[in-house]
Amino acid sequence: MTRFLSIRLSKAVFTIWFILTLVFVITRLSGDPTQWLLPDDASATVKAELRVSLGLDKPVGVQYVDYLTSLFTGDMGKSYHYLRPVGELFAERAGPTLTLGSISFVLAILIGVPIGVIAAVNRNSLLDRLMMGISIAGYTIPNFVFAILMIFLFSLQLRLLPSGGMSSPLHYVMPLLTLTIDAVAGIARLTRGSMLDVLRHDYLDSARAKGVRERIVIYKHALRNALIPVVTIIGLHLGTLIGGTVVVETVFAFPGIGSLIVQAAQNRDFPVIQYGVMIVATTVIVVNLLVDLSYGLLDPRIRDNF
Repeated sequence: MTRFLSIRLSKAVFTIWFILTLVFVITRLSGDPTQWLLPDDASATVKAELRVSLGLDKPVGVQYVDYLTSLFTGDMGKSYHYLRPVGELFAERAGPTLTLGSISFVLAILIGVPIGVIAAVNRNSLLDRLMMGISIAGYTIPNFVFAILMIFLFSLQLRLLPSGGMSSPLHYVMPLLTLTIDAVAGIARLTRGSMLDVLRHDYLDSARAKGVRERIVIYKHALRNALIPVVTIIGLHLGTLIGGTVVVETVFAFPGIGSLIVQAAQNRDFPVIQYGVMIVATTVIVVNLLVDLSYGLLDPRIRDNF
């Protein structure tokens, strides 16, 4: 187990370093941010002074070393656009994003897993086909398309829900639906497939022969053994909790971390982009590590092989 953890942690650290380095290089290749921060008629002297104040006059290698050093010291730098510490900007935006993503994640599990189980137990029935048809539709429609359709229907036509912002609980309804439907569809389809594989095993018939209730057979014996692949996709959805809100927050003008990263990319705000990517990458990697560890809790045979 110790060797497994050390290998996974080493890979995680290397992956984070590689992603941060890649983002650093790409942002520098995207152009000079002073062109966006100053008016077109600004003099060369003013542009040069701004580059010095932002540290962009240094060689790229020196900027890279300063960047890594600041990460280890906890100094994330100051936003070029907002002229405020990056940490403060993300702290202000973290609440709405975490609220939106957390509620969506919990709803996806509470809805997706039971739908998959019910569809598997009623295989090839009208209920199964209806549930899977809706799930496939929800999985194939892109988030931004579904979001635009909801704005058109519920905001422009029916005038029931606000199209953007975050001033009331009603502003959360359409973003939550957009995020949740995609996750529910994926979880439901995988749960159904995994349950169908488990339901063919003979040990379930043995449990039924012993007088165990069908509900216990399904939810205690079958579902537990079917959860390993389901946990994987649940972990992927949790890992993309922040990254997956980028499109949704942009469409609905939702003031979260996702929209902040998009605005930073448009403004070539290097510190904000780098810190945002670091948060997303670290979240995904940590969640994947937790998913790997959860396999051992669900299946003792996997735990014994660590």
